[in-house]
Amino acid sequence: MNANIPNYRSECPLSTALDVIGDKWSLLIVRDMCMNKARYGDFLSSPEGIPTNILANRLRRLEAIGIIHKKTYQTKPLRYEYSLTTKGANLLPVLQQLAIWAHQHVPECGVPPEWFLSAKPENLVKNY
Repeated sequence: MNANIPNYRSECPLSTALDVIGDKWSLLIVRDMCMNKARYGDFLSSPEGIPTNILANRLRRLEAIGIIHKKTYQTKPLRYEYSLTTKGANLLPVLQQLAIWAHQHVPECGVPPEWFLSAKPENLVKNY
């Protein structure tokens, strides 16, 4: 088996999508990027409390699969700023629908902010 070929559970599009972004943290990182968070510390300040080792792993993975882009903003010490690629920004409608679904069906869930529901993927991509 070739190590460069991703190993998906099946050819089902939903199963494949979950294999790519279906973990507990990846979509929350994308959500944070929709809220203009871009630096490691920004992601750590989110209320869900992602552990640092998992954050580092997810950022590497999201970059490797082309959902985010990283750019150096400081060299000593080396620090990065992250942004969504077009592929990553195209997850916005998925996040919006998940938020709407949760608000409608989970009594303890808050109301999705209007700015979030009206956001457009093309406005999230930064061209470097």
